[in-house]
Amino acid sequence: MQFILGIDIGGTFTDAFATDEEARVVSAKAPSTPDDYARGVMDAIDELAGRLGRDTRSLLGATSYICHGTTASLNSLVTGTGAKVGLVTTSGHGDSIAIMNGEGRYAGLGPEQIQDVTRTSKPPPLVRKQAVREVDERVDYKGAEILRLDEAKTRQAVRELLGQDVAAIAVSLLWSFRNPSHESRVREIIHELAPELYVSLSSEVCPRIREYPRTVTTIMNAQVGPALRSYLSSLENELAQRGFRGVLLVMQGSGGSVSADIAPRQAITTIGSVLVGGVVGCVNLGESLGHKNIISTDMGGTTFLVGLVVDGKPVAATTTVINQYTLNLPMVRVAAIGSGGGAIAWIDPGGNLLVGPRSAGAAPGPACYGTGGDEPTITDADLVLGILNPDFFLGGRKRLSGELAEHAIRKKIANPLRMSVEEAAATIYSIANAQTSDLVRKVVVSAGYDPRDFALYSFGGAGPVHCAGYAADLAVAKVVVPLGSTAAAFSAFGLAASNVGLTAEISRPQNFPVPAELVNKTFAELEAKLRRTLEEQRIPFSSITMSREIDIRYTLQLAEVSTPVKPGELADRDVLDLSNAFEELYHKLYGKGTGYREAGIQFITYRVFAVGYLPFKPRLPKLPRAAGKVESTVKGKRRALLDSAAGWAETAIYDYEKLGYGHELRGPAIVETPTTTVAIPPRAAATVDILGNLVIDFE
Repeated sequence: MQFILGIDIGGTFTDAFATDEEARVVSAKAPSTPDDYARGVMDAIDELAGRLGRDTRSLLGATSYICHGTTASLNSLVTGTGAKVGLVTTSGHGDSIAIMNGEGRYAGLGPEQIQDVTRTSKPPPLVRKQAVREVDERVDYKGAEILRLDEAKTRQAVRELLGQDVAAIAVSLLWSFRNPSHESRVREIIHELAPELYVSLSSEVCPRIREYPRTVTTIMNAQVGPALRSYLSSLENELAQRGFRGVLLVMQGSGGSVSADIAPRQAITTIGSVLVGGVVGCVNLGESLGHKNIISTDMGGTTFLVGLVVDGKPVAATTTVINQYTLNLPMVRVAAIGSGGGAIAWIDPGGNLLVGPRSAGAAPGPACYGTGGDEPTITDADLVLGILNPDFFLGGRKRLSGELAEHAIRKKIANPLRMSVEEAAATIYSIANAQTSDLVRKVVVSAGYDPRDFALYSFGGAGPVHCAGYAADLAVAKVVVPLGSTAAAFSAFGLAASNVGLTAEISRPQNFPVPAELVNKTFAELEAKLRRTLEEQRIPFSSITMSREIDIRYTLQLAEVSTPVKPGELADRDVLDLSNAFEELYHKLYGKGTGYREAGIQFITYRVFAVGYLPFKPRLPKLPRAAGKVESTVKGKRRALLDSAAGWAETAIYDYEKLGYGHELRGPAIVETPTTTVAIPPRAAATVDILGNLVIDFE
């Protein structure tokens, strides 16, 4: 019996999912351990093993793959705790990273913030000026060597950086993506002086045109690489000692995984790994349910995440922004706000009640955990409102204190605002639902879509508690809560359902018409590179597919449009058709009539995506048709408030483990599972489908 595991580290809980060839599925949760995330991973695996009736060594010994989503890379960038990095660049360009581009003042900000110019500012520099060294060398835009690398000066520069105790060195030379020989030689010199030092080359990390974002991406890769390398090495050793002989995979922000041996080379690709697992899970579940357009909503303990699946594929972007720095990095597009179950409710100086973005996290956690937290959170409000069962949180493994929750809300919110505790809790609940609903609407509408054309999937530990609240006014086609052991660990299911995914790209700017010979040669080089990397994964893939695209723009414009390219050898006619396809996409994005062919067209960056399909995928088991009436699954009743407008009501509590395919529940109702709780408010109904999902519809 062979297993696949998915492990998703969140800010509050580490989720785990296991499946085997017989479609058995089991999920588990364990508190995250920020001081040593590997400990939380092993705790979650221990819990999985117990649920399967095995010991951990037996489970790991029978596991083929573990796909892991890690917060380590993203957290270090957001908090500024990455490795101390030195930068080596071409003479005369040492200040480029500090000068930035014009967008440095506004990248990643909203329209209102951008318009308030006097309050915009550049972020702190990624590298201190003292840690930047220039070397004499020059390659031109065609890749020709104009000035040889001064190796003596390079050695001196490296010695000076090593004298500053840098943990990594980023190397970003001009036009290195056209000719990487100088960067490769710089790395050789670094390793002559410091064999184990982490080195990040722009020609490998980000072989795209535009010096500034290429350098940013290379530096950030160096900032997260050493810690990721150390963490994965430690985790692999721990797993091996516990009997694991399979392959450890790490999710990337692009939605595909890569082996832990290779991940540190391109460490920056893992920054979105914990964000995209749920979106990948939506793609896989959507295939079974016939949903091609899906809004993915993941509400965990710390954040609320929203992604889109359109025509069966995640919506992605070729760049992303962190701390106002733009990275050249293909990633699944996921929006996030600090509105998870641990989001703290607080009163601003103006007397307004706000929720988040600050979170109680895993430690100390919400007040009701009884582990030292004294600030009221969304989870505390859910408990006071009767939605959560204090004796059945995490299936009864953790008891919640209603008294501590009430005390925190009374002291911090109710008394200052002259409310009752119940009124304050209801207001926190409403605010949380409103701000999550606003984010969903913004993500869908700003991408040019109508929520009514989508199914909304809700998961994460807190998602099912709030999904009816934030979906009610969006007019979505339906709400799906993926249960059957997956709802609270759905991102972990997505990780287990992922395949190995790699990306290779290179900028070769050229004015149209571009000879088909050049296009074919470029794609052949990229595909050969990906095949070599796939071979390094040590996995017998069931099949491999590759897809292509070119970033195309009107001459001298900055707006590039990623245009799909068909497989195989291209003729000149096929290349001509690409210009027409680009213009169709341009009109779709920016409006009919906005194109300007008279300006000319340029091919800028070529990109290939490779997918290596794993031998077997998770299959959710089908439920038998319900034998008895739904009333037989009621485990009790309690007073609860599921809708502020409807008020408090005596509410039936259903045991999910006893529900069957075809059972229908009418709100107000609460469904309790071992890992989450589903709230079904008045004027809503839910049906259990054949896979055990709860499908919620509104009157």
